[in-house]
Amino acid sequence: DKYDSRDVERLQQDDKWVENYLIWRQDVVDDTLKMIDQSFQWRKEYTVNDLTESVLPKALLENGALFLHGYDKEGYKLFWVRVKLHVRDQKQQLEKKKLVAFWLEHYAKRDHGKPLTVVFDMAESGISHIDLDFVRFIVNCFTDYYPNFLTKIVIFEMPWIMNAAFKIVKGWLGPDAISMLKFTNKSDVQEYISGEYLPPHMGGTDSFKYSYPPLVDDDFQTPLCENGPITSEDEHESKEEIDADAKETGDLNEEQSLNQKKMNSIEQNSKSEESDKTEFKPKNAKKALTTFKGPLLHISPAEELYFGSKETGEKKCLIVLTNVTKNVVAFKVRTTAPEKYRVKPSNSSCEPGTSLDIIVSLHGGFAASLQDRFLIMAAEMDQSSGSGVQDLSQFWKEVPRTKVMEHRLRCHVIESSKPSTLTLKENAFNIPAKTNEDLHMQLTHLLQINKRLQEQIDRCLWFQQLSVVLSLLSITVVAFCFYLVYTQR
Repeated sequence: DKYDSRDVERLQQDDKWVENYLIWRQDVVDDTLKMIDQSFQWRKEYTVNDLTESVLPKALLENGALFLHGYDKEGYKLFWVRVKLHVRDQKQQLEKKKLVAFWLEHYAKRDHGKPLTVVFDMAESGISHIDLDFVRFIVNCFTDYYPNFLTKIVIFEMPWIMNAAFKIVKGWLGPDAISMLKFTNKSDVQEYISGEYLPPHMGGTDSFKYSYPPLVDDDFQTPLCENGPITSEDEHESKEEIDADAKETGDLNEEQSLNQKKMNSIEQNSKSEESDKTEFKPKNAKKALTTFKGPLLHISPAEELYFGSKETGEKKCLIVLTNVTKNVVAFKVRTTAPEKYRVKPSNSSCEPGTSLDIIVSLHGGFAASLQDRFLIMAAEMDQSSGSGVQDLSQFWKEVPRTKVMEHRLRCHVIESSKPSTLTLKENAFNIPAKTNEDLHMQLTHLLQINKRLQEQIDRCLWFQQLSVVLSLLSITVVAFCFYLVYTQR
């Protein structure tokens, strides 16, 4: 009765969630269990799994003191706290806390628990806006309730009069979280957040203005036209790319045959899905190694599209959609950077039980960025519906939002170049590339193990020294007893 049964079920099935609890509690099992118990009780108390826009006061959603928007330089989502818009009101304190939980849960479910960067925008704020109870709640959400969900806290232009208040906040954070505090002003905030996601009063160029409804999202543009923005420069570059490809291969049919052989070596576990495919694949497109299993479509890759840097030159990625329903599934692709990418096809349908390849390519002189995101939307069509362009357009206007499946993909930029044979060999053995986040987690894990081993060694040395002292003391006592016996005789 202490917990929501949905949380218990997720804990039993979601290894990543369990791992995040362990990482956040430095692999100490007892502390991890205490955190799970505490966070699960809190989740039930605040009915986190049932928090929706409809149960929250509309005035709080319209206020704009809290919202998600943009990304930092490491590609983490920004959770904005506009301090000047916060008004202390004990009557609405519970609703405000639920609003925080709503935003955090909304993002955690949407982007599979990828960590956040919190931005306290304290411009034009004063002592009247400080609500330590509310600040403490936000801090506790990250330290006690949402494991491994915080990357850093960027505090912008904190007034000097609030120094005393934030000394109290530091006491709540603990030594590990204190290192995440970044005090900034207009001159150095761009060390953490690029200008494209900073409002003008912070020295940026982001023209975003919060408004509700609808619920603020990543501003995905849809649909991408299949050949990207149509310009004469684009067409010229496209022709150059085609000519270059033809020149390298000499013959289109030979390249198609070669690519088919490569794909077969990589996709031994998915021969049945690929048997009907005859469309030509770009030579730089990489086959996905992970799969997101949705109710309508299975999507590969599951989380990230891998592009090369300017040095590596990898400009094409492959998304594979597999229809797992008995009906036709319509889909369309959105992105936060439509000026950069071509997507083909971007708005189409997938027959029951079949797979479809989507080719995503950079065009012009653009390079992929960690801040770029893609959104795949899918909805099941009735058998009577057509699949033409006009029918799809009308379908998307009429389909209820509740029946639309959404899945988001991040962009990952590969900095170092590898020989194509090495890349193919890695793919053949299904070894996915490590992301910076994965490496950071592994390094943290190793450091914690090293710390525990060091503590065990220190403990053993202490016991060893204690044993030596006790042994010497025992020998001294025995020798003294023999001496007394001897002198008495």
